Amino acid sequence: MSSVKANGITIEYDLFGNSSARPLLLVMGLGTQMIGWDEEFCQRLADNGHYVVRFDNRDIGLSSKMDDAPVPVMAELMTEMLQGNTPEVPYSLNDMADDAIGLLDALNIDSAHICGASMGGMIVQTMALIHRSRIRSMTSIMSTTGNPELPAATPEAMAALTKPPAADRHSQIEQSVSSQKIIGSPGFPFDEERSRQKVATAYDRSFYPQGTARQMAAVIAAGNRRPGLETLDLPTLVIHGKADPLVPVTGGLDTHEAISGSELLLIEGMGHDMPPGTWDEIIPSISAFTAKNDL
Repeated sequence: MSSVKANGITIEYDLFGNSSARPLLLVMGLGTQMIGWDEEFCQRLADNGHYVVRFDNRDIGLSSKMDDAPVPVMAELMTEMLQGNTPEVPYSLNDMADDAIGLLDALNIDSAHICGASMGGMIVQTMALIHRSRIRSMTSIMSTTGNPELPAATPEAMAALTKPPAADRHSQIEQSVSSQKIIGSPGFPFDEERSRQKVATAYDRSFYPQGTARQMAAVIAAGNRRPGLETLDLPTLVIHGKADPLVPVTGGLDTHEAISGSELLLIEGMGHDMPPGTWDEIIPSISAFTAKNDL
């Protein structure tokens, strides 16, 4: 892993594969470090012809923390969202999209395929809208357009998302594992030991709930991307789980319907995660899609 200065901040990143292969930038979701993109997942993408870049978004992992910015209260953010209000935020999804483009600049990548999961899907949608010339194709996974007319998360999933951080390492790990059970994929086995190990690794690498709250504020303030997406001329693949309780499948369907000519992959039993059991569908789909839409 390495770091660079980009868009005025430090960004931690990691690379897989040959630099002459198709560049593929992976953008992770809310409060999740780049190691949320499993190493085996990244390596399999590299083995399928990609030069894979994963990175820590701002305010998470080992990238710059916005320590001088206020920390929103998650419950208050949810109230603002439900009331249709736009909160004041320390930074926006546009800023996070600019971070990603800045990383590509630092790596001397003129254009790339981009793939985002959850909030990462919102970021890559924003990248496509404001930096279209830098994007070869977009894959949006378990994400949404920000359309306020779409169904919300289940109460259980929303409660898991907005629960305050626990007081100590052990409690936080157990809380995170419990949340993963709630929002995860009911159609695939839940590997509790694997989940606990990954959560512990992430905690020890960087536990920073303040950043998660600020990222959530950026998501809520982003508004409705659907009108912009309806004008987007870009090869797009939308992947969504049919059993997603946090971002219901309607979010993926709305993204697909908004972007003319987009392709859609719906996965039975997949929730708001990508367990190894989904990779045999996801990795070949992304690989075939980027191959046929490469410059």
